[in-house]
Amino acid sequence: MAQLLRELHVASAWVVVIGNGVAGLWALGAHWLVALRVRALWWFVAAVQVAVFVQVAFGVAMVAGEEVEVDSLHMFYGFLAIVAVGIMYSYRDQLRHRLYLLYGLGGLFLMGLLIRAMAL
Repeated sequence: MAQLLRELHVASAWVVVIGNGVAGLWALGAHWLVALRVRALWWFVAAVQVAVFVQVAFGVAMVAGEEVEVDSLHMFYGFLAIVAVGIMYSYRDQLRHRLYLLYGLGGLFLMGLLIRAMAL
């Protein structure tokens, strides 16, 4: 079971990193190009941000279930990613006029944060 959780955690890491990067670039593009402002953008953003929570859940289950040594900064970056998603969500009403910038820069920030977590 521990091996399966590890494989899921590693495989889904790339989905989360690339997905948030694509969502960030799409949202930034939508800030300048009205044609990119489609409902599918928000479905995609929601999916990759939920994937952050799933990714962290895989990691927590792997560490809790087995005696696995994990760098404390790796766990910190994972939980910081959850906090970043929460901050973006909580500011969406206040920054309604800059919503695409919020999610664009936020998606790229998440991508960078998760790349850093993978590098540890």
